[in-house]
Amino acid sequence: MSLPAPTRSGYAPVNGIELAYAVFGEGKPLVLLHGGLQTMDDFGPVLSELAKRYQVIGVDFQAHGRTRPCDRKMSFEAFAGDVAGLIRWLGHERADVAGYSMGGITAIRLGIDHPEVVNRLVVASAPYAYAGWHDYNAEGMRSIGVHMADEMMQTPLYEAYKAVAPDPENFPKLFEQMGSFIGNDYDWSSEVGQIKSPTLLVVADYDAVRISHSTHFFELLGGGKIDGGWAGEGMTPNRFAVIPSATHYTLNTDPRFAQAIVDFLAIEG
Repeated sequence: MSLPAPTRSGYAPVNGIELAYAVFGEGKPLVLLHGGLQTMDDFGPVLSELAKRYQVIGVDFQAHGRTRPCDRKMSFEAFAGDVAGLIRWLGHERADVAGYSMGGITAIRLGIDHPEVVNRLVVASAPYAYAGWHDYNAEGMRSIGVHMADEMMQTPLYEAYKAVAPDPENFPKLFEQMGSFIGNDYDWSSEVGQIKSPTLLVVADYDAVRISHSTHFFELLGGGKIDGGWAGEGMTPNRFAVIPSATHYTLNTDPRFAQAIVDFLAIEG
């Protein structure tokens, strides 16, 4: 998906890897975190729209897109550390952060482990526990591995990877490293309440994440437990948005996702 021309791009040396990034637009910094097997380009029109208002910082995670694979084991904790390192390396004390799917899970971990670099947090289509995925999706992630690489080379996924990767022959390595962690069980229900950054949860009404899980996530953040009141006096700083007639696979390019982010970042306080 075509993106606007970046004002700055390159590689940030963080945590022993060279993390690919690109900066679009001007204004307050907003970091966008892509989904598994994707790149920053997969935000397409959402990134383009946000770049009209913010200094959008796109990232390609370890082994994804422009960022080469390395010997480090993938984990959400490592990804979150990379994002925190990038924010600091770019000279920002704090930034707003919006993550989708795998990037959303990374955003959760960032809010828990590195609250000092996060202003407002947007978590889209991402569960706080592995059990939050529908069974079909959980089984699919557990099946990811290097054995899939040859078959996936016949798909648009590989074409998108090849278009930006410095070494397209590393495509099998992406599947090998993803397979080593993306299907692992986790449960952060006892930790998400520690997130201090105002947080927007976004989910499609027909998402890969169970809607009941996302509702409970909002409650764990302190939201939706009481009537908000006539003047909103009962509301917490957190928000919950359900995008209708959408799926997990359309949300990252949905203009309503971009608008939800804009509206949330405009809230004062």
